Amino acid sequence: MTSRDSGREQPRGGGSGKREAILAGALSVFARDGYAGASIDAISAEAGVSTRTIYNHFTDKAGLFQQVLEHSSTSAAEAQIRIIDRHLRKVTDLEADLVDFGRAWVTPMPTHADHFRLVQRLGAESGSAVETATSTWRQAGPVRVRAELSARLGELASQRVLIVDDPDRAALHLMLLVSAGLPTQPGAAPTPHEITEAVTAGVRAFLHGYGT
Repeated sequence: MTSRDSGREQPRGGGSGKREAILAGALSVFARDGYAGASIDAISAEAGVSTRTIYNHFTDKAGLFQQVLEHSSTSAAEAQIRIIDRHLRKVTDLEADLVDFGRAWVTPMPTHADHFRLVQRLGAESGSAVETATSTWRQAGPVRVRAELSARLGELASQRVLIVDDPDRAALHLMLLVSAGLPTQPGAAPTPHEITEAVTAGVRAFLHGYGT
């Protein structure tokens, strides 16, 4: 333990408030330093709690890392599912609604910036803790979101708006096509015009393959 164990703690609201503070602080540190580079002391400072409090809620750094990824993936997935529902729940103009969906889909979400920054770091990390956490992230995030988009495309196919034999593959194609040509490196921020151009081209390519 460190001297922070006896220091003041900033979060209020009991155990749940401290747990949320730890998860938020750990996400920030893991996104910045990666799993290997992050320390419990750094997370303690970021979260404003003692190291003892962290160990009261999480057994070790590996367990905390997994919980952070599951928590942040669930939150980001819910935001993406809201985009799917908002634009594809009721389609009146297929191309226009898909373009609106694509623009919202590829526009960065500042409230989830640390989550996506951490996800980008996963490929450079190694070890059993990272592998376990990566599996958790996939199930809580991409797999869940892709299943939701697949269901929406399947509904459009049942309405004879699209021709889709494999909704899951069509969902993957749509996600890839609307983001094709946009910069993926950290910190890159395409303009709204660049987003609209890229998304429109991607939607038209998608409709060339799946449109009626």
